[in-house]
Amino acid sequence: MRRTIVVLTTLTVAAVASATASAQRAQPALIATVKVSAKEFKFTLSAKTAKRGVVIFKVTNIGALQHNFQISGRKTKLLSHGQSETLRVTFLRKGTYPYKCTQPGHAAQGMAGVFTIT
Repeated sequence: MRRTIVVLTTLTVAAVASATASAQRAQPALIATVKVSAKEFKFTLSAKTAKRGVVIFKVTNIGALQHNFQISGRKTKLLSHGQSETLRVTFLRKGTYPYKCTQPGHAAQGMAGVFTIT
């Protein structure tokens, strides 16, 4: 009878440990949202840093000229005044990631910067 109790206790502890490990793996990834306003000739970001994970950039052109937003190999379409687009980027590593407008001459005039992942 004593062996049966020990076996059940060991199985119960193993089951709880397994359930805890599964719950930790099932936690959602870190998600941050950054609002980006584009106008002649600069970007304004609501945050310039985020933790590793998914960053959702909500880009809105408030300028008169067409602009886009490029970061980490991803970019929005060309946005006219008042248009918006959402760009979802997954950052797996800490570091700095340059962003810019790819319209000719715009980055050189100030539509560029660096986003930091911590």
